[in-house]
Amino acid sequence: MLTLIHTADWHLGHSLHGVSRQLEHQQFLDWLLAELLGKQVDALIVAGDIFDSANPSAQAQAQLYEFLVKAKKQQAALDIILVGGNHDSATRLDAPSSILNALGVHVVGGLSRDTQRGIDWRRLLVPLTNATGEIKAWCGAMPFLRNADLPSNDDADDALVSGVKTLYDELFSQLKSHATEGEQLIMTGHCYMVNGNVSELSERKILGGNQHALPVELFPAAVDYVALGHLHLMQTVGDKAHIRYSGSPIPLSFDESHYVHSVLQVELHAGQYVVVTPLTIPRHIELLRLPNSKAFATLSDILAQLESLELNAVHESQHPFVELRIKLEKPEPSLRQQIEEVIARLPVRLLKITTAYTGGEGSLADLQIEQRLEELQPLDVFQRCYSNKYESDAPEDITALFNELVEGIR
Repeated sequence: MLTLIHTADWHLGHSLHGVSRQLEHQQFLDWLLAELLGKQVDALIVAGDIFDSANPSAQAQAQLYEFLVKAKKQQAALDIILVGGNHDSATRLDAPSSILNALGVHVVGGLSRDTQRGIDWRRLLVPLTNATGEIKAWCGAMPFLRNADLPSNDDADDALVSGVKTLYDELFSQLKSHATEGEQLIMTGHCYMVNGNVSELSERKILGGNQHALPVELFPAAVDYVALGHLHLMQTVGDKAHIRYSGSPIPLSFDESHYVHSVLQVELHAGQYVVVTPLTIPRHIELLRLPNSKAFATLSDILAQLESLELNAVHESQHPFVELRIKLEKPEPSLRQQIEEVIARLPVRLLKITTAYTGGEGSLADLQIEQRLEELQPLDVFQRCYSNKYESDAPEDITALFNELVEGIR
C-alpha cells in the first residue's frame, strides 16, 4: 500500500482586502506537518497555485521553503511533488528545482524542452516509494498548461482540447513505459474540468487565456488517481471518484467561507483499489458575511445582526473577518461611521462593506460610494454598473466573460 496526501491552491502570500493571510497559512502548514507524520504518509502532492502571484514576496517564499525543510527533516523518505498552477511563475518555481530534487522534492513549474526542442518528459515522471523504499506508484506531474505548451492541430474540432489531450496521452504513454506490473499510475492537473463548481471571485474558467472546460475523457481509464488543482471547493469530477479537486486549505474569499476545507488522504492498494478520505483542516480565523447569503439587508438590520453576534473568546489574532452587504435607497453619508461605532465594541475585524442601491440610469459618478478606492476590485465596479442600470446582479455567463477580460488584461 502507498499513502499520499493530495492538496492544492495554497496561494501563499494571499491577502484579503489588504489583510495578510500569512498566519492562517502557517497554521495550516503546521497542521499538515503533524498529519504527514502522524499518518506516516509516503508522498505529498501539491497540485498547483502554490503562490498567490507570479512574483511572490520573500516572506511567502520563505514560508514554502521552511515547510519543505521541516517536512523532509521529520520524514526523510517522504516524496514531495510540487507542480505549477496558473497563479505561479513556472520559471520561478523551476529555478531551485535541481537543489530541491536532490533533497527529494520534485518540482515541475512548467513544461521544458530538451536540446531537440521536444518536451523533456523525464522531468514529469516521479517514482513514489513506500516506507521500505519500494516503488509502488508512478506520478505523471503535469503542471498548468499554457497556450504556448500546446501542439497545434488545425484539423481538430476543438484545437485547445485536442492539444491538451495529446500531451496527456503522451504523458500516460511515458508512465506506462516506466511502471512495472503492480505499480500504480497517478496524474496531476491544474485546470478547469467540465461542470466544475467554482466560486465567483477567486477562480476563473481559464486555460491559456481562454474560457474553457476540459472533458473527463482527458484522463485514461487506466489511471488510478488524478490529483487536480485550480477549483477551491473539494469535489470529484462528475461520477469519477478517482478524479478529484482537493480544494484550497483556507477560504480565499467570503464566497468560500461556507466550504469545508480539506486535504485528501489517498490510499493506493494493490489491484487498483483506491480509498480517499478527506481530512478537515481546522479554521484559524472565521469569515463572517452579514447577511449570511448573497442577499443584502438594510442598514438597521445589519447593525442589529452585528449587535446579536455570539462570538467565542479568542486571541486578537483570531478575531473573525467580517463583510457587510447593505441595501440603500440613497447614499448614506454616515454609513461607515455608524458601522464602525458598533464594530469598535466587538471582537471582529471589518474587511469589506458592499452596498447595493435601487437601480437607475445614472452613472456611478453620480453615486456616493461608501468604500475607499483600494477596497474595490474590478468585479465590484462592474457589478455596481450592472446593478445600477438593471436593478439586479449580472448573470453568471456575463460575469464569467468579464472575468475572462480582466484575466486577459492582467
